[in-house]
This record gives sequence, structure tokens and C-alpha cells, in this order.
Amino acid sequence: MIKKESKNDMRLKRHKKIRRTLSGNETTPRLSVFRSNTAIYAQLIDDVKGVTLASSSSLELKLKNNNVEAAKAVGKDIAKKAKEAKIKTVVFDRSGYLYHGKIKALADAARENGLEF
Repeated sequence: MIKKESKNDMRLKRHKKIRRTLSGNETTPRLSVFRSNTAIYAQLIDDVKGVTLASSSSLELKLKNNNVEAAKAVGKDIAKKAKEAKIKTVVFDRSGYLYHGKIKALADAARENGLEF
């Protein structure tokens, strides 16, 4: 009997494939996104040093719902924190999620608030 891969197994496979080519550094960090059932998280990561430069989440912003509006708020907040850290350009890591819905809303909000990727 063939075991069917779950959605998360397929996402993790895509994530590994994406991470082979994506890498962030101090001047252009990686904007990594993680989505759970209850929250959405974003981090700016310097892969050379292995350090998180800035982070934001819907939990940190005390948002009750995990929806597109929460993703937009997290995108706006991470862009604001990037400006404070004097970061203009990032490499977007969607972590294997499809570029749709919450992930797209977060990316668009970050772009609208000054991040380039």
C-alpha cells in the first residue's frame, strides 16, 4: 500500500527545495514566514551569522483572528521593524506555502510599507 503524503509533508518538501537556493545575509536578510492554525509569524534572518534581526507575529500584536487582516498587520509591522534596523531589501522565503491568501497579504503589506523583494 502506498502512503499518501500529507499537505504538511508536501510543504516541507517544497520548503527544503526553496531553501537550497535562498539565503540571507546582513544587508539582504531572508524574510521567513510561518503560518500555524492560530497565528502567523515573520522573521528577518541573517543566515551567514545565524541570527534573527527582527521578528513579528500576530500573537505579539495581540490579534485575535488568524486571517488575511492579521497577515497584513504582521507584514506592516515587520516592514516597520526593518526600517528601524536600516534594512531596505530582503529575500522572501514563503517556507513552502503557496503564494496565496495570508502569505500574499503579508508580502504585499511589507512591500507597501517600504520593503523591496
